[in-house]
Amino acid sequence: MEMRNKLLLAGVFCLAILILSVANLSVCDDIYLSPSSVSQTIQRDHYTLDYNEEHEQSNWVFYKITADHIKGTAKRKNHYKSDPMITTYSSNYKDYTGTGYDRGHLCPAGSMKINQDAMDDTFYMSNISPQNPGFNRGIWNRLEQQVRRWVKVYGDLYVVTGPVFDSEMAGIGANNVSVPKRFYKVVYACEGKGKMIGFILPNEKSDQDLTDFTVSVDDVERVTNIDFYFNLDDRLEDGLESNLGDFKFN
Repeated sequence: MEMRNKLLLAGVFCLAILILSVANLSVCDDIYLSPSSVSQTIQRDHYTLDYNEEHEQSNWVFYKITADHIKGTAKRKNHYKSDPMITTYSSNYKDYTGTGYDRGHLCPAGSMKINQDAMDDTFYMSNISPQNPGFNRGIWNRLEQQVRRWVKVYGDLYVVTGPVFDSEMAGIGANNVSVPKRFYKVVYACEGKGKMIGFILPNEKSDQDLTDFTVSVDDVERVTNIDFYFNLDDRLEDGLESNLGDFKFN
């Protein structure tokens, strides 16, 4: 009887360790946190994207930001280039020339200072969307800076960002690159109990506070038809995505 109890306890202990290990992976491991794939998914060392050939830009770009990513010394070279990993060919630099739109980063160059390769990889055209200059250099830039400040407060962050594809979008360049009317960003801080926050912003200049554009991740999913962080435990995912995390803005 005593031996059987010991074996039972050992079995329970091993099962608990296994459950904790899987739970830890599902909450804070890169493999489990990328969004559902919609089109052609490309994985690089520091970000992953899902490319939409119809609109000649990514449905989403997923990346992790750590303290090392933002305090590195890599230099911005502004060398935009077509993405050779896109089998259907990506947009190119000239598609944007003379259109009045910025080549707007999805995964920000300023969040990839960890090394020069990571920085340079953000200039593939698959990571670029047409953005109104006032938007790209204004509120979109402010949001990117806010996310980097959150890293110092909440630790490593997982971010998904991209365009919202609406009907009747204009097109630019020889490749007819769609001009999104809105962009989204979803931020997940997984340490502790975890927290998520979403943003949907119009592709235009704005002096409003970032808080005016906060939404739940559920709201972003409804607009984009993308399932973010779908590998999380359903109860955890539902709880985090249905409300706004208590992120502090500064």
